[in-house]
Amino acid sequence: MASDSDSLVTENDPPPSRLGSQDQGFLQEVGNRVRSARKRHGMSRKVLARESGVSERYLAQLETGSGNISILLLRQVAAATGMKLRDLVSESQEDAPEILSILELARRASPAQREDIINSLTGMLDQSGTNLKASRIALIGLRGAGKSTLGKLIAEDLKIPFIELNREIELDSGLAIAEIFALYGQDGYRRLEQRCLRSVIDRHSEVVLAVAGGIVAEANTYEMLLRSFHSVWLQARPEEHMERVRAQGDRRPMAGNPAAMNDLRSILESRQQLYANAEMTFNTSGKTVAQCRDELSGLLVSRVTGSHS
Repeated sequence: MASDSDSLVTENDPPPSRLGSQDQGFLQEVGNRVRSARKRHGMSRKVLARESGVSERYLAQLETGSGNISILLLRQVAAATGMKLRDLVSESQEDAPEILSILELARRASPAQREDIINSLTGMLDQSGTNLKASRIALIGLRGAGKSTLGKLIAEDLKIPFIELNREIELDSGLAIAEIFALYGQDGYRRLEQRCLRSVIDRHSEVVLAVAGGIVAEANTYEMLLRSFHSVWLQARPEEHMERVRAQGDRRPMAGNPAAMNDLRSILESRQQLYANAEMTFNTSGKTVAQCRDELSGLLVSRVTGSHS
């Protein structure tokens, strides 16, 4: 007889025999993941039934893809096998047992150990010739460097999408950047920045991304960017940075701050070594937008086309 918890399955769920092929395939995949997780932990179906509170009969149906399990029961099974519910129901194709094992280890590791895991895997993939950067390009530098202006044009030339990370952050949070800083401070903004950067990486293998100048101050986020993108530091003289920002109609850098130029030089000097970690440096000083576009597109086309070879 099924346990009481089995009654959580709703009577209105269609039986597997009446499901479409895609739904049936999904149930089969969930069943495969449950069976793999159970075997990784050396659990018999009887042990899993006892630990999860889900009947052995129902587990058998689940593992063979013939059981339309409720989300509450599936959560119990996930907990009993040491997994997260999302790992069982994710529609990502990267769901091999080995990947789930890596995720388990990473969750148990300390932040420092996770960084070591990332570095080890990155080194192994680099040695095997795997291109982690794909056709992703990131433009970094201070405000007024030309990241947005050139980013759109280069993306057009390379026929790939252009994204501004700050815009992704606003869409994700439902707040303007100024509101994020006012409500959550810089730490809150940096958390959103890292989350949205990871989302861009997950969703795009081809993209030109413009990021805020301060991203280099958050070590983990900046390292993620350098690992996953062909990075370009757009350089310019401090005077040109200021002129370009003012030309855009933004007079905040000068408003009530006669020492603004000194502050700008100080920020640039403090970040210079971090910006220099970028894969490429491109100086826009004294050049027109058209000149910068032609030169930079020419330099980057080999990065993009080379990733497909």
